Amino acid sequence: MKNFASPSFRLRDASFDIRLVYSLFLLFILGGLATTWIFQFQRIGVSYERVVAYYLGGEIGGQMFFAKNLNALLEETHFHAFSMSVVFLILAHLFMATSLSRGAKLFLILTTFFSHVFDMSGSWLTRMLSPTFAYLLILSWVGLWLGYGAMILVPLYEMWLAPKSKTE
Repeated sequence: MKNFASPSFRLRDASFDIRLVYSLFLLFILGGLATTWIFQFQRIGVSYERVVAYYLGGEIGGQMFFAKNLNALLEETHFHAFSMSVVFLILAHLFMATSLSRGAKLFLILTTFFSHVFDMSGSWLTRMLSPTFAYLLILSWVGLWLGYGAMILVPLYEMWLAPKSKTE
């Protein structure tokens, strides 16, 4: 962790051991996020009609869903707020040690953060205020897929495929 104290630290310059540990972590996270995304596609879907049916009750692919109640929404929000904040922190930390421009890093990190906020609030808004907020949920999922995809793939690329810094 002392490497991160230096503002000029880049993942591509880390030792083999550090790159291996970070890469294994990123692969675990990629597997976890991939199963989440598959779950979203399979269980909920990414169409307005399916998202509305999932949160307000209805039929999706021959399976009936009841409207999400307060306890279901609280449980989902509680789990996501605690677990995903840690994942976000670690991935953003690793992502900051890439050679992308400051603007690109901030754009992707903020996109991912606000996509989380909209994901957690979108389910509540869809259920309690208006089904129109299902569009916000779908948009937030796209933001999460893009943001986390970049925060995983860019560090992996830089650790193993990008040329080392010329300071060596």
